[in-house]
Amino acid sequence: MKKPVIAIGLDAADPSLLETWMSQGHLKNLRRLRAQGAYTRLNNLDYYRAETPLTTFLTGCLPEKTGYWAPVKLLEGTYDIEEIEAYDFTEYPPFYALGDDYRVAVFDMPHSTLSEQVNGVQVLAWGAHAPLTPSHSRPTQLLQELISQHGEHPALNKDYANCLNLTDLAKLQKALETGISRRSAICQDLLQREPWDLFLTLFGETHSAAHYLWHLSQPDHPLYPILGVRSPGDALLEVFEAVDQAIGEILAKAPEDAYVLVFATHGMGSNIMDLPSMLFLPELLYRFNFPGKFGIAPGKMGTTPKQPMTEGRARWGGWLGTVWGLKHESNPVKGFLRRNTPTKLFNRLEPLFGAAPQPDLVSFHQLQKQSDSLFYQPAIWYKPFWSQMKAFALPSFSEGYIRINLQEREPEGIVAPSEYDAFCDELSQQLYCLRDGRTGKPMVQKIIRTRQHATDRDPKLPDADLVVIWQEEHATDVVDSPDLGRIGPVPHHRTGSHRSQGFFMAQGSGIAPGSSLPVGHALDLAPTILKLMDAPIPEYCEGKPLLEVPASQLQPAY
Repeated sequence: MKKPVIAIGLDAADPSLLETWMSQGHLKNLRRLRAQGAYTRLNNLDYYRAETPLTTFLTGCLPEKTGYWAPVKLLEGTYDIEEIEAYDFTEYPPFYALGDDYRVAVFDMPHSTLSEQVNGVQVLAWGAHAPLTPSHSRPTQLLQELISQHGEHPALNKDYANCLNLTDLAKLQKALETGISRRSAICQDLLQREPWDLFLTLFGETHSAAHYLWHLSQPDHPLYPILGVRSPGDALLEVFEAVDQAIGEILAKAPEDAYVLVFATHGMGSNIMDLPSMLFLPELLYRFNFPGKFGIAPGKMGTTPKQPMTEGRARWGGWLGTVWGLKHESNPVKGFLRRNTPTKLFNRLEPLFGAAPQPDLVSFHQLQKQSDSLFYQPAIWYKPFWSQMKAFALPSFSEGYIRINLQEREPEGIVAPSEYDAFCDELSQQLYCLRDGRTGKPMVQKIIRTRQHATDRDPKLPDADLVVIWQEEHATDVVDSPDLGRIGPVPHHRTGSHRSQGFFMAQGSGIAPGSSLPVGHALDLAPTILKLMDAPIPEYCEGKPLLEVPASQLQPAY
C-alpha cells in the first residue's frame, strides 16, 4: 500500500533557464507540476562540478566521503592517467538498492552500476550522456528486448558536434529528439509492467543539448551574434520542449496516487570552463615551467583580438585539428603551413622540415594511434614534459586541476615538501593575474587547496593539489598573462558548461500546490526519495529530506 514514487532527472538542466522559459509560457508539463506542487533550487559543489554531481545523488554522500572525484585518476607513483569510469559503489551503494521489500525500476541512470540489491529491473547506458558504465541490464535480456521493441538511442556515445557547423548541430538536435521520443516510449512501457515502488530515469539529452546548442539559444555566448542569429529557431528550447512533452507522456501512464519528482543535480551556463581548464591552464603551466617557450597558440599582447574563429580551418577542421594547428613552430614557414593547410597535407609536408626536438608535445593523432582514450584532452599533449615541470595540469571536464610535482610523492618530484605552501602561493599569484584578452577582466575567481599539508596521502583526496575556479560572467577565447604572454584566440569548443545549481519540484499528496521550499542541496535528493517511499534512510547519508510529508500521507489507511 506504499505510494509509488516517480523520479525523473533532467541532466544538467539549469534552473535559471527553466524558470525563464516557464515564465514565458513554455514547458507546459513542468509548469503544471510547478503549479500543483513544491519547488526549490539545489546547491552542489562549486568544484568538480561536472565529475561528481550524479555520484553525490546516487550515494547521498560528498566526494570527500566516497573518494570519487572524477572518471580519470592519476596512478599513484607514476605520471600515468587511468580511466576508472564510475564510482564502484562498494562502500556506499546506490540509494535505491533497498533489497526485497521494494520493487524498483531504474532506466538509463548514468554513473551508476547494476546492483544485486535491487529488487526489480535496471537498464544502464541505453542513451545516457557519458554513462561511465557498459550497456547492460538486469535481467540480462531486458536491454536487448527494449531495443528490439523501441529502438536504440541514436546519440549514445556520439552526442557531440562541431559547434561552428550548423549542419552538424542540426543532426545532433535530431538525434537527441529521436532519443527523447524513444526514451518516453520505453519509460511508458516499463511503468505499465507493474506498480513500482520507485521508478527512476534521467534525460541525458538536456545535458548534451546544453553543451552544444547553448550558443544557438542564449545571447550571453560570444558565438550567438555570429551563429545563433542564423539558426532557424531556438534549438536548445526545442530539445527541452521535446523533453517536456515526453514527461507529460510518461506521467500519463503513472499511477494517480504517485509522488512525482523532477530534478537536476546541477545546471549549465555559457561555457566559461572548457578553454580555460582544458587548454589555457596546461599551456600556462608549460610556459611557467619553461620561460620563453610556447606550446600552443601564442598571441600578441596589446593588440585587439580578432573576432572568434568561425571560418576556414576552425569550421571544417574540427576543434582538435584547429587547436593543434596553432602549435607554435620556431620555423615561420612550418608554422604558416600548420595553421593554414589541411592536417593530412601538412603531415606529408612536415618531414621536409626535419625531426622535431624532443621531448615535444604529443599530438592527438599520435595518442589516437596509441589507443589513448583521453586524446581529446590537451593536458595530455603536454605529458612528455610533466616529469620536468614543478606543476602540471590534469585532464578536466570542468574546473582547472593542478598537480604539484612533489618530491617523495611523484617519481621525479621537483618541489620539496618544505616548499609546497610557498610554491602554491607563487603559482596562485600567477593565475590571479590572468586576464580575459578581450575585456581585461580577471579570469580566476578563487583557487582551492585540497590538502592542508604536502605530506597528506589520504587516498580519498582528489589528484589535484590546486583547483582553479574560473569567473562565471563571460566566455572567452583568449587570455593574457603579464609574465607568460597571450594565449589565443582559439576556437570555442562546447558552448555550454556546468554550474553548481540544480532544482527540485514535487507533486503529490500532502504537498501544497504552488509552494516554495527552502534552498536545498543535491545531497537531499536521495533522502527525500527514500522518505516518500517510506524506506529507511542510511545513517551515512549527508543530506536530509526536502519535504515534510505527514506519515499518514505516505501510507494510506486500509
